[in-house]
Parts: sequence; C-alpha cells; structure tokens
Amino acid sequence: MEDQVKKEDQSKIKATEIFNQIKSMLPASADYVKAEFEGPDIVVIVKNIKAVYNDESIVRNIASLIKKKLIIRSDSSVLMNPEQALERIKELIPKEAGITSIKFVPEFAEVYIESLKPGLVIGKEGSTIKSIVNDTKWSPKILRSPTMNSDTIKGVRQLLYNESAFRKKFLLGVGKKINNVLMKSEWLKATALGGFREVGRSSLLLETPNSKVIIDCGISPEPGIKGLDANAGSEGNKAFPYLDSANITMNDIDAVILTHGHMDHIGFVPYLFKYGYDGPVYCTPPTRDLAALLLNDYTRLVAHSGGTPLYDEKDIRKMLTHMITRDYKEVTNVTDELKLTYHNAGHILGSATVHLHYGEGMYNIVHSGDMKYGFTRLFDPAATDYPRIDAFFTESTYGGPHDITQDRHDSEKNLMSIIKKTTDNGGKVLIPLFAVGRSQEIQLVIESYFKSYGLDVPVYLDGMIIEANAIHTAYPEYLKEGLRRKILNNNSPFESEIFEVIKGERENVIDAQGPAIILASGGMLNGGASVEYFRRLAGDERNSLIFVGYNSANSLGRKIQNGVKEVPLPDPDGRFVPTEVKMGVNVVEGFSGHSDRRQLMDFAKHLTVRPKNVFTMHGEESKCVDLADTLGRALHANARAPMNLDTIRLK
Repeated sequence: MEDQVKKEDQSKIKATEIFNQIKSMLPASADYVKAEFEGPDIVVIVKNIKAVYNDESIVRNIASLIKKKLIIRSDSSVLMNPEQALERIKELIPKEAGITSIKFVPEFAEVYIESLKPGLVIGKEGSTIKSIVNDTKWSPKILRSPTMNSDTIKGVRQLLYNESAFRKKFLLGVGKKINNVLMKSEWLKATALGGFREVGRSSLLLETPNSKVIIDCGISPEPGIKGLDANAGSEGNKAFPYLDSANITMNDIDAVILTHGHMDHIGFVPYLFKYGYDGPVYCTPPTRDLAALLLNDYTRLVAHSGGTPLYDEKDIRKMLTHMITRDYKEVTNVTDELKLTYHNAGHILGSATVHLHYGEGMYNIVHSGDMKYGFTRLFDPAATDYPRIDAFFTESTYGGPHDITQDRHDSEKNLMSIIKKTTDNGGKVLIPLFAVGRSQEIQLVIESYFKSYGLDVPVYLDGMIIEANAIHTAYPEYLKEGLRRKILNNNSPFESEIFEVIKGERENVIDAQGPAIILASGGMLNGGASVEYFRRLAGDERNSLIFVGYNSANSLGRKIQNGVKEVPLPDPDGRFVPTEVKMGVNVVEGFSGHSDRRQLMDFAKHLTVRPKNVFTMHGEESKCVDLADTLGRALHANARAPMNLDTIRLK
C-alpha cells in the first residue's frame, strides 16, 4: 500500500511538472485554466483560445516538448450558446460543403461537423476552422459523410455522441493510468494466444512486469457457424484465443490493439467486455466502423442459424465506446512503457501494421497483421519504413514455397474472360466475396473492363457489400490516390451505373432469364447472401462460380474448390438438402489481400532496417515453418515458427 501511495504521489508530481511547462509556454493572454490527460493525449483548457490559434508555433513547440498529441480547448464558461453558434457556423461554411449534421458536445467543448466536402469546412490553410474557433470558441471536429447511405456510420457516430459523458470520464481514467510512474521493467515477453501455425483466432499477448497488452483478439471460422456458437462445446473452443491459459484476468489487460477489422482479428473482443474488460481498444477510424458492421452481422448470422452468439449488441456497443482511434504514423502511448505507431498494411480499409516502441529505445516490435506488399486497385503497398526492428512478427497465409500467385494483369484478364464466356452463353456468374476488401477490389476490376469487354449485362451487389462500400467512401484518405480523387470528385466507382443493388428481391435475380453477374457477400460460402445464390444456381451447367479469395480448410468453399460435386445446403425452411454442383467452378488467383511468398520475401528485404528476430504466424503449419526458415537465412536473423501457447522472452 505504501509503495502504491508513493507511485501515485510521484505520478502527480510528474503531471504537475508537465502541466507547468505547458502553462509557461502559453502566452499570458491565453488565460490558462488547466491541463489534463485525456486518454493518450494532453488537453489544455484556456479562456482565450484565439491567443493560441493565432500563433501556430505555440502548439507545435509544446507538442514537440511533451511528445504527445496536444489538444487546445476553450473553457466551458466562454463557449457561445449552441443556438447562436449554429447560426454563425452556417454563415461561415459555404453551402457547397454539403453539411449533413452539426452537433455540439459540451463535454469536450467540440462541435462535430459532418460534411460531404470537409475541405470546404476546413477552408484554405484552415481559415474557416480558425474563424469558427475564434467566433464561437467551440473546437470543430470535422467528419466526412459517406457518399452513400451508411447505417453503420450513422449508428457509430450517434452512439459516440450519446455517450460523450461516459467517453470523457473513460478517457480521463485511461490518461491517468497511462501516465503512472512505473519502475523500469526488466523483461518483455510475448505469448502466442492464437493464430500461430494456423489461420484464425489471431491473438498475441505482450507482457512486462508492469504492462499487459493484447494485439488482436479474433475467432476462427474453421468450425463453421457451430464453432462460433457460445454453446458449441469443446469443438467451438478451437475457435477462440487461449486467454484462459495466459494466467491473466480481464483487469490485468492494459490495452487491446487491433490491426484491422476482419473477424479472425476482432471477433473475440466484445467477449472481453462481456466478462469484465473495461480498458481501451486502439484501432484506425475505418477499423472501428468495419468492426461495428462485421460484429453485428456475426451475432445476426449465428442467431439466424439457431445458435447463441458469444455476445450481443450491448457488448459490441460497449466495445465501441472504449475505442480510441489513431491514424497512420501517429505516435501514441498505450502504456507508460509502450508507444504505438500504425502504418499502412495494404490489406483492407484501415488495416495497419503495428510498431511498438518499448521503453526508451530498449526494444522495437513490428507486427504485420495481415498485409499486402503488391499491387491492388484499392491501396498502396504495405509500408516498410521503420526506425528499428528487434522482433518482427509476420503473417504467412501464402508463405509456402509454391504460393506464387498469378501476375495481377493476367488475373484480371482471366477473370473477365470467364465472365465474358459465361454471359455470352446466357449463364449467370456468381462471385462469393468477403464484404470488406475483395468486394471492392473486384468491383473496381469489373468497372474498369466492363465497356472494353463489350459487356451489357446487369451486375448485382448483394449482402454487406453495399454497407462496406459506403464506409469506403467515408475514408478516401486511406485509399489509393487515383481512387481517392474519384470519390472526392463525386465519381465513386462503387456507385457506377453498371452496379445494381439488391434489396430483398433475390428470387427475381435468380429466376430472371438471361445472363448476369452477381457479387454476393460470404466469401467462403459458409454464410451470407452467396449461399442462397449458390443453392439456386449450382444445378445449371451454363452458370459459373468464381472464387477470388481464400477458402479455409474446412469451409464449404474449399470443398467445392476441391471438386466435391454434391453438398448439403439449407433450403428456405432451414432443412439441409443435397445440392448437385453442375455449374462451372473456377479459381482465379491474384486478388488476395494477403502477400504471396514472393511479396512476403520482398517486404522483408525492403524493410529500412533488418529485424534481429523473426516470428511467423497466421498460416498453415507447413507454411509458417518454411517461411521462418527461408526468412532466417535471407535476413541473417534468428527465425522460428512459434506454436500456440509458446512464450518467447524478447528482452
């Protein structure tokens, strides 16, 4: 108890010193009120915010000193009345900005402004924002409205707005914990909780005597819906990370860090909150919104199949209110010992590699998450610029010696040739897709080639693809430059006239005479809209099924891909009926969001610094082992393929 009191006193002294430094660097005219830790940031509250905003060097110099994100806000006593402020904001922002919502958040002295054209809200060199701050004292938080309707984004933003008071209290608590005075840790270790020598349930525990941080916490789709059911028993346990074997309680976890929004990386996080976790979850802004979309879909899917989800919407909402978002290259303290920086991973929207800086330069970890170091139409290749890498954890999905995918240009030609041949013969093309990532990639390919291939057939979109498309339009800054420009210029390819959205009339599409292209969610045919289309189209040899993504070993998609000619599928009454597969089955490689063997090797070789230790993960056992051996020799590094439950002392 005495040691704890001493640490708290030292923490207060440390905070007071930092805040006094900040106060001394502010002009007296700013009328300093107080400073406080808010999550990983420092907030400074003043009565005359204009004195700070009129000299940009003030914020720059303070941020450089404290090495944290600095936020300047007005004291509540000087804020303009919201009704008056609303009128003034409307006067300052041009109508062309396409304002969709303005909401005042007194807890943060902020005004959330949603707009189709945020650049016009910001103004040239931030002039409009400065005017809003100077005139109303409210600090604008600019949010981009999607160019398409998105119930997910509306729901997430409304939830965060409604929970502003809780968020403020939560962030203050996180800030206090992060800025505790800690004893210097003598060791750092990593424990593989899932996703090692396998694909699915990715999770890694990083631990020091003072901190415990989890990178990703997913579920495995391998056992199918049964394995994702809370009542699945011992078989279902293979779908979840080995948290119970880590000898930690929910209260022990300081932070959860997410690399991206796929279920095998995020699917177990709401379960943590259901059973008592109450700490921060770090991710990029798109990952937060995609998590809301995919996690809620999971609960609906399991319930629809007659199962019991691991958690419900209440747990997902709790997770969302505990999320702290960070953009690429922002340096953030997640504990007093660990600094987090996200970098582009090129895998899906908002996907990130994780760089963790431990101590004062003592140790640096890079965790690849899922990454793509190659050409895609959506994203730039994964970033390779890191100041130092002591330990490199790399995915190995396609890390086997024979995992060399087809040239991308040839893949696109191959895909379009199958589509053209099938539709010319009057057949329908079904492409089952993961709603996030591959769906958008294939849309861009079809949109690009549609006219040059002389296609004149409907292209239908069904399932979560539509909502995922909308989320992509809200974050064009995460997309490739050319695509970003198109969205910003109201020319989004996702809204091309060639695409037709299906809303409940699947029977009409299936029964209609003539050819069609159907892009439906449910990439491995384990669930989603694609299963219903497949059931109805499988018996006609004129039709074609095209797989363009990964099918896990026990998925229905892998069985069909391997040549099974009859599969049991649920009819409209839920009874499983044998279904004969007569349609053509095609696999077109080259569209994966994962790096193939050659790209994985190229990524490692192009890192700005060579890692001292390499650990492979997220791949079938033989691929993890072979890639570790090859990378070790190529990089002259210590390399191994850990197994689940292995613990590695890093420092």
